[in-house]
Amino acid sequence: MDVDTLILGAGAAGMMCAARGKGRSLVIDHARAPGEKIRISGGGRCNFTNMHAAPENFLSQNPHFCKSALSRYTQWDFIALVDQHRIAWHEKTLGQLFCDTSAKDIITMLRAEMTRAGAALWLQTSLKDLSHDGTHFQATLEKEGAQRPVTARHLVLATGGKSIPKMGATGLAYDIAQQFGHTLTPTRAGLVPFTFPEGRFAALSGLSVPVRASAGGTEFEENLLFTHRGLSGPAMLQISSYWQEGAPISVDLDPKGTLMEAMRAQRSRSGRHQINTELGRHLPARLVPVLEAELNLSLTSKLADQSDAALTALTEGLRHWQLTPGGTEGYRTAEVTMGGVDTDGLSSKTMESRHQSGLFIIGEAADVTGWLGGYNFQWAWSSGAAAAAAIAARL
Repeated sequence: MDVDTLILGAGAAGMMCAARGKGRSLVIDHARAPGEKIRISGGGRCNFTNMHAAPENFLSQNPHFCKSALSRYTQWDFIALVDQHRIAWHEKTLGQLFCDTSAKDIITMLRAEMTRAGAALWLQTSLKDLSHDGTHFQATLEKEGAQRPVTARHLVLATGGKSIPKMGATGLAYDIAQQFGHTLTPTRAGLVPFTFPEGRFAALSGLSVPVRASAGGTEFEENLLFTHRGLSGPAMLQISSYWQEGAPISVDLDPKGTLMEAMRAQRSRSGRHQINTELGRHLPARLVPVLEAELNLSLTSKLADQSDAALTALTEGLRHWQLTPGGTEGYRTAEVTMGGVDTDGLSSKTMESRHQSGLFIIGEAADVTGWLGGYNFQWAWSSGAAAAAAIAARL
């Protein structure tokens, strides 16, 4: 079989590239259905982009690399496509956009666009061998037990990273990239829950509280969720991408900064109340006794006995709770893979390899990782569109 473009991976980036492509495109994936990560994302509603998507919402060894693709296919372009297909959507929080009905609507839309573009899709198909003969890529695919040779002018790596291996994630893109002379930046799990030894927060499992969390010089104000194994929730997932192993994270349990004045006011009104009683009005009741032990506080004293200095020390302790995770849940539950194919080896405009003409590396496989909240999908759309435009220009 001879094609213009062979796309490895029928996820968000690969499907977008095929949907906007020209010529004869073939998309392959080992899964039974396309867009599996799309299907499970956002609780089944797919947080498909973010209204505030901008280069500063992405991490990479080269923070400028993502600018070109993001500027040439924006969140507004993708929203227009969603509207064109009459998919109802809503903004949840912080610019996060979700389907009203189902994430499957996004998959159906991309499949329709792929069909319109004339792209073929082979599922339950694996790559057995790959080489380049000087003019074309030569691939051996296995589909339905049969070996099928394919020749392609262009090859697009869109197989993602290592996150969620139970869905079939592997390091295939990294292996192929290295085969053609690319180097990798160190990879690790990103947007992932933290773990702590000995069930430290098991008694608080399921409890959610708004916080400002910081690590690696970056902070996020969102919810923290206590789990049997440690800490999760949007705030923790966000800072996990900035955290370095062995370093502490800082949690501010009074992100609005109102607790000190509330404690002073209550001291004037009801000084006989104990400190823990007043704290229970501002923090979840289950959390207060745990904090007493965690921060070595004495919370059974009366408010009337506390000086301003004592109340300041108390509230400052709650605003700078230092915690050192034992680690993270790893790729098993990570939403993304940090690192990947070094962007120094790619064109930021086209996503084409600087080492092998006709090779394109898009989506999560490249060293570009977005924040939680639709940013990684936007990178998939933008990088996929960039590669498709470059290939179309040649055809």
